[in-house]
Amino acid sequence: MTFIRFAPIVLALAFTTVPALAQTPVQITADTFVVEETSNQAVFTGNVVVKHPTVNVWADKVVATYGEGGTSDIETFEATGNVKLETDEQTATGEKAVFTPADQLLRLTGNVQVTNSGGTVNAAELVVNLETNVSTFTAGQGGRVTGVFTSQ
Repeated sequence: MTFIRFAPIVLALAFTTVPALAQTPVQITADTFVVEETSNQAVFTGNVVVKHPTVNVWADKVVATYGEGGTSDIETFEATGNVKLETDEQTATGEKAVFTPADQLLRLTGNVQVTNSGGTVNAAELVVNLETNVSTFTAGQGGRVTGVFTSQ
């Protein structure tokens, strides 16, 4: 079962600013792209697609907030609206994904579903600590985390 390994692999590739990954071409397309220099944000809206050689990300909107070092100094990466992360082996969906490189935490929230050949897990939130490789699924108020698994 590779659910625990899913998020660190996909999200590290999609959102981290490790120098080796900075040399990997990442293609981003959207209906609109605006650089807001006063707020240090790069904003992609409308049918956003982020293509990396090992992961694709879809969302209605993606906002990258960067520090004084410019676009290579990402402070937060936020994808909202119909978020989908997909590799050859797995898919994760939700309404919002936020990654903060400083604490190496990724939060996927809003009707989270992670699916691979071993099954499906549903939750209100998935928090992935990329430093410790610990993924935690939590239920919403009054709800429960659910999973359907198939033996292999």
